[in-house]
Amino acid sequence: MRNAFYISDGTAITAEVFGNATLSLFPMEFEHTTIPFVETREKALEVKAQIEQAAAKSNEKPIVFFTFVNPELSEIILASNAVCYDFISTFSSQLQNELGVEPVPKVHRTHSIHEQSYDFRIAAVNYALANDDGANIKDYQQADVILVGVSRSGKTPTSLYLALQYGIKAANYPLTPDDLDSGELPKSLQPYKNKLFGLTISPERLAAIRNERMANSRYASLRQCRIEIREVEMLYKRFRIPYYNSTHHSVEEMSAKIMAETGLQRRKY
Repeated sequence: MRNAFYISDGTAITAEVFGNATLSLFPMEFEHTTIPFVETREKALEVKAQIEQAAAKSNEKPIVFFTFVNPELSEIILASNAVCYDFISTFSSQLQNELGVEPVPKVHRTHSIHEQSYDFRIAAVNYALANDDGANIKDYQQADVILVGVSRSGKTPTSLYLALQYGIKAANYPLTPDDLDSGELPKSLQPYKNKLFGLTISPERLAAIRNERMANSRYASLRQCRIEIREVEMLYKRFRIPYYNSTHHSVEEMSAKIMAETGLQRRKY
């Protein structure tokens, strides 16, 4: 198995995200290692030794993605027995030519605390936690979006991801069998119809998820799941609520789709 390293003098999130996205194009397995906060020459030499140890063990050069502000640290990693990709230098030099401005290197700039955006994210996470699963409906006027759907369709993790990654205040409300039987939106949601976004899921996937929580129950039965999904999708169509099927999509994909469909703007940066 080929080794892949993601290295940085900061959090290594940028190297990890870009590296993983690139490697995902290739149908093979990788052994992933992320090493953040490589901020000194001594630490860089330790990492270089780790890379070379992996190369010797596998008889293949590791793939290394890195982001360093300090060029001395970059040179140490580039001297290792590996195939190295430097994201920052590759693109910053091209941008310098285009913008006509020299870059000003600063460690931890990418994922540091930017006061306003950090406050947005913390407030959004607190809001998502306080307004999970239909709690505190009196605070819905503050919501940027209200996710609705049947139980276990992905509302809570998506709300939290929207908060943490985008700074979006996302409440979520479970549509129960009683709600679906009525064929009407719950009264607490009616004033906020323009904020609603629905999630749906295949009945088979929903039954599998529910069985992990309440095995062999009516709640988890495939028949019940089919009824609820059919009725919730009818409700979405009746009230023209945009919705998205979570069956084959990650939380990241669902959140990006919600942002695109609703026109909400990221508050992270």
